[in-house]
Amino acid sequence: MSEAASAAEAPGATEVGSAPETPGATEVGSYFVANYPPFSTWTTDAVAEAARPALATPAPTGVPLGLYLHIPFCRKRCHFCYFRVYTDKNAAEVQSYLDVLGREWELYAEQPAIAGRPLDFVYFGGGTPSFLSVRQLRSLVDRLSAVTPWTDASEITFECEPGTLTESKLAAIREMGVTRLSLGVEHFDDQVLEINGRAHRSAEIFRAYAFARSVGFPQINVDLIAGMLGESDEKWRTAVEKAVALDPDSITIYQMELPFNTTISSDLLHGNGQFRQTVAPWSTKRRWVDEAFAELERAGYTVGSAYTAVRDPARTRFVYRDRLWQGADLAGLGVASFGHVNGVHMQNLDSWGAYAEAIEGGRLPLNRAYRPTDEERLIRELVLQLKLGSIRPSYFREKYGVDVRDRFTAPLASLARDGYLDESSPDAVRLSRGGLLRVDSLLPRFFLPSHTDIRYT
Repeated sequence: MSEAASAAEAPGATEVGSAPETPGATEVGSYFVANYPPFSTWTTDAVAEAARPALATPAPTGVPLGLYLHIPFCRKRCHFCYFRVYTDKNAAEVQSYLDVLGREWELYAEQPAIAGRPLDFVYFGGGTPSFLSVRQLRSLVDRLSAVTPWTDASEITFECEPGTLTESKLAAIREMGVTRLSLGVEHFDDQVLEINGRAHRSAEIFRAYAFARSVGFPQINVDLIAGMLGESDEKWRTAVEKAVALDPDSITIYQMELPFNTTISSDLLHGNGQFRQTVAPWSTKRRWVDEAFAELERAGYTVGSAYTAVRDPARTRFVYRDRLWQGADLAGLGVASFGHVNGVHMQNLDSWGAYAEAIEGGRLPLNRAYRPTDEERLIRELVLQLKLGSIRPSYFREKYGVDVRDRFTAPLASLARDGYLDESSPDAVRLSRGGLLRVDSLLPRFFLPSHTDIRYT
């Protein structure tokens, strides 16, 4: 998982509004702000009106281009998962999907907006990219890189589930040029992992991590989730201690949320009684993340965003995240994937059959799109970059000719009044630690009135 991953992977659900900012129970609804304007404003009509013209127009000089590959296969579907994933596909079906994925990139490479441009970053997301066999991975990478080599890319990220990894597979992934390996650990307690539907167990985490270190990945990231079913103060403290003991280059911590199409959400909404445990309330999750950040800082890490702590800020980067949050282009490949080209947001068809049929017919499989106004682009970059903990007004003044302190006087004043701003820096708008821990619930304060209290997806 990545901080920006939700902007490139499909929830595949209809979520109404946003989960309320409350110290109480974690309710069903969207919380994580992945993009702006909300996805519900995107339309099918805009595919012809905005997306296809954007793809037919050469891109301005200097705009970075990234490639996102949605690998939608998993050994099991986690009970908190809201992405488009499949757990029932055989080897032939997986290979068929990969063939379609390769053809999709070939179609993209024919578009004037993409043709001839170098790739600045590549992201293998899921699902579980490491679900694929070494043969499948090599075949896919060979086909993709034959169209556009990525040997000079600034970053190539690959998401993994620990139980799918062997030393030989990790060696092959490294040989493919992967520079950042992201391990979806989520927790170290076997009971918590089982209750939440994870396929791996703690022994596989330590084995996979040792293998990954042995083959020399430049950056290894470990994911944790605060507030999973069955979580407790003691279990969370132990999980953080074990993550720190691994000494990864970065640790990402998410607070458990419940979009509408998770198994847990269905159980809550329909009273199925499948789960005896509950997801921790927001106040508890924020406390746990705060305690984790404090422990990480004591261990020498630097908190670099609402979700991440890094061992060495000078060396550890999140190119995928930072490029997207500054408006880079992204070709999103795969069923239900999201992309952004020439100022237009776009999403692929979200069913396997329709997606594959479009590509096999020689068409990019676009389902909906949106061309934001300049003001909406400004708001998008501002709210996403606030997740880093601070923004530089000079950046927005140079790019948009806007003084964000003047443009957003009211929402900034409300953050200051509520104690969520650190006003000690004259050169930055900086969130307090309390603001950082709840940043996603604060961002709608910056939305245009027409985009508040509407469906997010």
